[in-house]
Amino acid sequence: MWITPLTLQTHYMKRTWLLFSQVVTTLVAIYFVVATLQPSWLQRGSIRSNAGIALLQAPSTPAGEVAPGSFAPAARKASPAVVSINTSKAVRHPRANDPWFQFFFGEQGPQEQSGLGSGVIISQDGYILTNNHVVEGADDIEVTLTDSRQAKAKVIGTDPETDLAILKIELDKLPVIVLGNSDQVAVGDRVLAIGNPFGVGQTVTSGIISALGRSQLGINTFENFIQTDAAINPGNSGGALVDANGNLLGINTAIYSRSGGSMGIGFAIPVSTAKMVLDGIVKDGKVTRGWIGVEPNELSPELAETFGVKADAGVIITGVLQAGPAAQAGMRPGDVIVKVGETATRNVSELLTAVASLKPGEAAKFDVRRADSEVMLEITPGIRPAANTLQQQGRRR
Repeated sequence: MWITPLTLQTHYMKRTWLLFSQVVTTLVAIYFVVATLQPSWLQRGSIRSNAGIALLQAPSTPAGEVAPGSFAPAARKASPAVVSINTSKAVRHPRANDPWFQFFFGEQGPQEQSGLGSGVIISQDGYILTNNHVVEGADDIEVTLTDSRQAKAKVIGTDPETDLAILKIELDKLPVIVLGNSDQVAVGDRVLAIGNPFGVGQTVTSGIISALGRSQLGINTFENFIQTDAAINPGNSGGALVDANGNLLGINTAIYSRSGGSMGIGFAIPVSTAKMVLDGIVKDGKVTRGWIGVEPNELSPELAETFGVKADAGVIITGVLQAGPAAQAGMRPGDVIVKVGETATRNVSELLTAVASLKPGEAAKFDVRRADSEVMLEITPGIRPAANTLQQQGRRR
């Protein structure tokens, strides 16, 4: 019998296919046996605990490599410059001098009251930014760094109208935060809040910028807050709000809360405002702002009708201080300020900020609506008096 080459080839292919199918069948059989009796052998990262329990172990991240989406580099960069602040002051009972109180309870000496907050080191010279309400009235201020070093802090100056304060400590080799640009951030940008909530120790929380330019909240005189949903709690005041690169965007200041804890609505003072306050306090011992001596109010149809002015935008002036800068330039009650320089003034907060930014002694143009006509006034602002003086003058701006 003759076997042709074609027949040999066919015979060889049949044997190969038979061998292949037998191997595959054997492997599948082994797989099902293992899957039934020892399923943990087939799971990636499977380990056994000391008690023999099958566990799954995630693969370890290589040294020096950052996990995707991690903010660890930003936190490592900014955290060393964020400090804890502990304050104490002696307070007396409000009725300590009452003879009847002394008769029943005896002589009551001062009691020590403590407080806590956070701060941000912004200079190798030892300057620290924090909130005024953190250190207001304190007799003793102690700063604790992340490396456990402690130092007594001196108050260089405060600005209650923005709720900022500048402290200084005397230590070497201080970690310093990098200042970011709060004027270039956008709603939706990722941010981290770093501080010392409830005194538990330094804590980092994350969120986004929820809104910009928040004002008319009744927190400070000058309001231009960055709003964030990063968790901010009591003790975070004065701490840092940083961007995804660890650069300072703002100083955490306040929260909206019905419980006293975070509800996802926190407010930070932009670093641009903080720099202006820092320069003013360190250079002159105070923040110098413009002032024109008027009593502004939100424009309403009722006020417009009362003063006989035809305007649907701006801030209406209901009082002008005699001999003040505005009075000397010819401003009258009933005038509606539409613009200060090139800045539109749509509400009292915007007018207040625009006037405060003017340099005292340098004339500025004010676009005014008077009755049914437009008037341009040149007003040379004076120096804004202290907050307590303004209260005595009826809050004239």
